[in-house]
Amino acid sequence: MNIRKAKRGDEGFLIEMVKELARYENEPEAVENTAEKLAKDLFDDEMCEAVLLEKDGNPIGFAIYYTSYSTWKGPCLYLEDLYVKPDHRRMNAGGMLFDYLVNLAKERGFARMDWQVLDWNESAINFYKKKGARIDTDWCNGRMIFSGD
Repeated sequence: MNIRKAKRGDEGFLIEMVKELARYENEPEAVENTAEKLAKDLFDDEMCEAVLLEKDGNPIGFAIYYTSYSTWKGPCLYLEDLYVKPDHRRMNAGGMLFDYLVNLAKERGFARMDWQVLDWNESAINFYKKKGARIDTDWCNGRMIFSGD
């Protein structure tokens, strides 16, 4: 298995995996993004970055992330989504993606790496805890929605 930066042409795979993740999270109708918009955001506007995990040259997982900012700490890496196809889990595929991002954040001199995990996703919570992460239950998420529901 190897990890590589996403390139133009990968947006179709990425959006399909985003939709698969949404189905896993019981929100299949929530995905409004398109491959075209994702390509623009990734490659033209550079709003975010993505890496693909490949096995034998075929993509089996991805991570999408961007730079966030903490007024207390400075630049941080925000992991928006990390997903591995179900038939490739338990092969350390998710661990490889996660470790790649941890190392990337350290290389860039970021203060920390943040992400969200659904409170019912025990397997993900346990995965992150095994990696040494702290799962914060002190903060409530806030959100303003400007499109869709």
